[in-house]
Amino acid sequence: MDRSRVIRTLLVGGPMYDRLYDRLPSFERMTGYRVEVVARLPHPELNARVARDFSRGRPDIDLLSTHTKYAPSQARWLLPLDGLVTGADRADLNPRVLELATIDSRLMQMPRNIDLRLMYYRRDLFESSTFQRRYQRAFRKPLDVPETWDDLIDTATILTTKAHAGFLFPGRDSGLFGTFYELLVGAGGELFNPDLTPAFDSPAGIWAVDRLVELHRRREVTPAILPLWHYDDISAEYRRGHAAMTTDWPGSHYLYMGTSTSKVAGQTSVALLPVGITGKRAAYAGCHSFAIARQARNKRGALALLQFLTSAESQKAEAVLGAIPARMSAVRAVRRAVRDHPFEARRWSMLAETMATALIIPPRFASYPACEDAIWRSVQKALIGRLSPSRAVTAAARAVTAAVRRGRKGKR
Repeated sequence: MDRSRVIRTLLVGGPMYDRLYDRLPSFERMTGYRVEVVARLPHPELNARVARDFSRGRPDIDLLSTHTKYAPSQARWLLPLDGLVTGADRADLNPRVLELATIDSRLMQMPRNIDLRLMYYRRDLFESSTFQRRYQRAFRKPLDVPETWDDLIDTATILTTKAHAGFLFPGRDSGLFGTFYELLVGAGGELFNPDLTPAFDSPAGIWAVDRLVELHRRREVTPAILPLWHYDDISAEYRRGHAAMTTDWPGSHYLYMGTSTSKVAGQTSVALLPVGITGKRAAYAGCHSFAIARQARNKRGALALLQFLTSAESQKAEAVLGAIPARMSAVRAVRRAVRDHPFEARRWSMLAETMATALIIPPRFASYPACEDAIWRSVQKALIGRLSPSRAVTAAARAVTAAVRRGRKGKR
């Protein structure tokens, strides 16, 4: 086939993302283009593939999945979209999302959806008279959905049995980093100082790691294998009925609610994330997006596909599954559609409240991915007992300082 009619893509893959790609045959029929998916990978592997292939020269990729936190490290390989995306499309984006998609005053990516977590929990376990009695005896108050992270640890301890863990969180990669970051900010801490020196080597940072260690090693409310598990592993384990509580992104919501994808769909409910010791709720957030490769051989086709995948119709299709659209028109449409469905209407209200009051977004700079990587690896070492919480945050701070320094030298 003529290469000008082929669009070669690198896409993020996994249950949260793959349903959108079911729309690709429709795009091909409408346009006459053929979409060639070179690879569909989890984000850590996708980022490594992009860095490896693009740094070597011409990767022969037209369109790629990226993320507002990762795009600054990839910006030299991306095509600015300012003259390609219409004013109407830009105006339809949530203003904060548009800001995140912009690097050095240039629009470098088109947002797909907004990511922030809610808590999923087993309603039947919370309503169990057995667990209610145990909790009442232990803590002299009724068992309820935890409001604070310390409450969550106590609740998870009571709900842990041989059949199910009390609480699951990702034990590696950005999922572990994100949970640490939420705890850190909830304890009054910050990730970076204004000059990008690490601010998390602090009492708040130590407390955040200590809470994760409490869950995994001291209270043993999570399985020993947890440090090997990423988002999808955690989600699958909960949906098998092997956990009482977890947190997850909106794109996975349909998996929790579907009887074909969850053994506990009928018993699952949602809640806001717990607050930290300061009373502050923090939700790690960002935006998935698509970008056109600067050296794309088929820029026209890549632009057509980018517009299709981030259109209002595509975003509404993902929103039906649970994702938060980046387009305000799509958000309005889905919220109108769920007004007569109390459970879904309440979930969307929680998402809106979290967006309005609790979003935490790390600073965007080219060496950020290396910093995130350094932090989760040190926190993971605390989980498995190789470092104390205080030494974990100190080790992470040293690694982050070195990563920022390397990034600055690379820009000279």
